[in-house]
Amino acid sequence: MSAAVQAPPAPAGARALVETWHKAECWIAVVAFAFIAVLLLVDVVGRELLAPALRQMGFTVGALGVQGSQKLSVYALVIGSYAGIGIATATGSHLVPRVAFSWVPATWNDGMNRFSDLFAGVFLVGVAWVAWLFVESSMKTGLLVPILNWKVWPIQLAIPLGFLSAAGRYFCFAIWPGLRPLPPEFQE
Repeated sequence: MSAAVQAPPAPAGARALVETWHKAECWIAVVAFAFIAVLLLVDVVGRELLAPALRQMGFTVGALGVQGSQKLSVYALVIGSYAGIGIATATGSHLVPRVAFSWVPATWNDGMNRFSDLFAGVFLVGVAWVAWLFVESSMKTGLLVPILNWKVWPIQLAIPLGFLSAAGRYFCFAIWPGLRPLPPEFQE
């Protein structure tokens, strides 16, 4: 049996926190991807169906697509994708290389799992810091989204926040191993 299966249950408050956190990330991702789908559908229908139909009826119309729809979609993709990092961590659906899993005795699994969760959390905090430096450089230079003329850093903020979310979750797993999702071989 896996160490994650044998772990004692986490306190109810900790479980409620990570479950609410997970639901929030899922909603962010769903809204981001639904926004992309609706936006691109409206853009294509406007450009490829509505505009030609109106021209056929004798109306003079310009492009009826949504200006900046491709840019908006890319930025929504960034937000949804970086929310997905936390979602993958919460559900145990991210890729886990099985290298060196049998190098230590099975009796050490609990300690090694906690250590690996702590290591992953610290590593992801480092990645989030580098991502923050990227966002900060956009803030300092006043970088704008082409076509839309919006500041780009609020959208880029999804990058370090996504990594911090996963790091926070790994820290929770290290403190309360009962919160760790079951490995894929035990999920079905």
